[in-house]
Formats: sequence, C-alpha cells, structure tokens
Amino acid sequence: MNVLVFTGLFPNNVFPHQGIFIKERMRVFSQLDGVSVKVVAPVPYYPPVGLGHRAKYSQVVKKEVIEGLGVTHPRYLMTPRIGMTFYGLFLALSVLPHLRRIQRTFDFDLIDSHFVYPDGFAAVLLGKWLRRPVVVSVRGSDLNWYKDFVIIRHLLRYTLEQADRVITVSAALKEAAASLGIARDKITVIPNGVDANRFSPMSKTHAKADLGLSSRRIVLSVGHLTPVKGFDLLIQAVATLAQDRRFNDVLLVIVGEGPSRTALEDLASRLGVAGHVRLVGEIAHERLASWYNAADVFCLASVREGWPNVVLESLACGTPVVAVPAGGIPEILSSEKVGIIVGRHPKEMADGLAMALERTWNRDALLAHARQHSWESTAEAVSTVFRGVLKRAA
Repeated sequence: MNVLVFTGLFPNNVFPHQGIFIKERMRVFSQLDGVSVKVVAPVPYYPPVGLGHRAKYSQVVKKEVIEGLGVTHPRYLMTPRIGMTFYGLFLALSVLPHLRRIQRTFDFDLIDSHFVYPDGFAAVLLGKWLRRPVVVSVRGSDLNWYKDFVIIRHLLRYTLEQADRVITVSAALKEAAASLGIARDKITVIPNGVDANRFSPMSKTHAKADLGLSSRRIVLSVGHLTPVKGFDLLIQAVATLAQDRRFNDVLLVIVGEGPSRTALEDLASRLGVAGHVRLVGEIAHERLASWYNAADVFCLASVREGWPNVVLESLACGTPVVAVPAGGIPEILSSEKVGIIVGRHPKEMADGLAMALERTWNRDALLAHARQHSWESTAEAVSTVFRGVLKRAA
C-alpha cells in the first residue's frame, strides 16, 4: 500500500515543532508491513526578501527526510488575510503538477489528508483529478473554528461528503462532523497516541535539578502563546491560589512561544504574581519529558481542542492533569484517578489545582491509563481504515 500524506501542518527545517502529532502517526504507520509513505507538506509562497514574519516560509527547503519519512514542500499561492474561501482551490491547483511528478515514480494508492480546510478540500479535488481515494482526518481547530464562517462551512461539508472516509481524533469531533450532515457510519474515531519510550517517568527531584528549578511545587502548561490557549486564565488562577498560605510556594511554568507573551508577562506583573510565573519559551519536543516529570500537576485551559497530546504526554510521565472540558479532553480524563476536569474560570481552575496539589496520586494508574493510547495501536487502526477504502475502491 502506497500512501501519499498531504498536509500543510508538518515539521520542517524552519518550523520543527508544528504538526508533530501528524508526523508521529504516519512515522509509526510507515513501519507497518507492506506500507510505503511519502509526505507532501506544502508551504505558502513568499519571496525571499526577508521582510515580515512570513519571510520564514522562503527558508523552508524543497525536500528533506524527517525521521525516515521523505518530505517535499511545494509552494502554493496564498493571499494573507484575504480570499480565505479560495485557499483550498489555490492549494490544489498549485501542487497538482508536483503530485503528477511524484506519481510517475511513486504510484500512490491513496491520499491521506490532515485538517479539513484548506488541506482536505484541496486533497478531495486532487483525488478527483488524479483518480485516487482520499481519507480526511479532522484534527480540531479545522472544524471547530472554520465552521463559524458561512461560506467555509459549506466547503467543510463538501470536503467531508466527498472524502472516501473521515477520521476524527475524538468522539466530540465526530459529533461536530455529524452536525454538518455527515453520516456517522462514514466517520471513524482514532485518537492520537503517545510515545511511552520518549515520555516516561523519572525522579521528580532529578528532573527539577536538571532544569534548574527549585523545590517549589510546579504547575505546568504547554502550548502556543495565543488567547485561545487560556494562559491568562491560568495566571489568574495561580494568583488566586498563591493567596492561600498552603500554596504560596507554587510556580506556574509555561512552555511555549507566541504573540501573547508580552501580554501574559504584563498580566502576571499587574496581578503581583510575577514571582509565581515563569515563561520559559519554546522547548524541543524531545526535551518536554523532563518538564512533565518536574511538574506536580499539568493544566490546560484552552477554548478549543481536538485531542491534546500534551495531556497524554503528562500522564505518560506520571503527572496528573487539571483541564477544562474542551474537545476530547473529557475522553482522555475519563477517570478521576488520572485528572480533574474544571470549569473554564480562574476560581474553578484554582480550586482544581489546589485539590490536585493536595491529593496523593497513584502514579502507576496514571501510567497505565496513558499507555492505553499508543501510536502503534493508532497506526493499526489507520491501516484498517485505509485498507477498507482501497477494497471498496477496487
């Protein structure tokens, strides 16, 4: 089975941390018997003039190998902030010649696309033009955010209707897809996995020492610093928590980078908790295990989520989780033995963190729960879907 992975969200030499969950799924899938995989990860065209943050796109190489996967990065036309309804068409037309060239030496049987729009929409068009079946994976923000745009909502529905099969990473997303009129029996739920070799327990004392952290109790959160991630609410929650003498040693550590950094630093200062908040910037994915192990509790306060891997990664390191019920989070934290679900409000989050910090957690239960979700089981489930699609196509 030859599979062409098609997604604009995949690691590259300039943005090594984007789309890691897609890379992990398809890396493990590519190791299955009888499977060959090539990845096409388009990037927007930008002239190499060195002006603006989008100039980084011009520095993405045209071709590279990432953990054994051959990846190409063709360019496509994108008009920033305008013409969003045409992004999918522009993407399909721009990369069609590239896919035809690939097809000459790698006669792929199926297109595996990630994110409904614009990637999935473009993949459906390409599948029609190249006469290949298409599987579209729904990841979260692609459906949860874009469905509020009237015209794009119709494009989402078209994409999911025309795809040969739809995969969602959570049951919540399956319901979101079904709400667009997509038949439920066309949708398969396949959650993301976790690499238990990379994310595993270690001594908390040693982890803190290695990272130069003090013996203070650590509340950890990881993500891109944007409003949707709710780090402002988390800082407010820690400000409430720190007023209690039982928790005046708590330190909130936020791993990630993004446009909200200055605003978050200003908020911590304004609330008088700058000494309780530390923004450490972006950390390489392979180094995150030490931060999870150093933490006493992990917290996630996002507005929207699909199946947040950070929750599974924390549990796989033996660290409990406090999170809001966004997307697939309640499906991951399906037992009070592994985490606490709270309302998306600073006071409720503070109460949940206090409860988590005072509770004695069964680390073995956390590890066992996380290890139910392996990338190997995810890859096998994906293979079953692909083979079913190819059987029907034949």
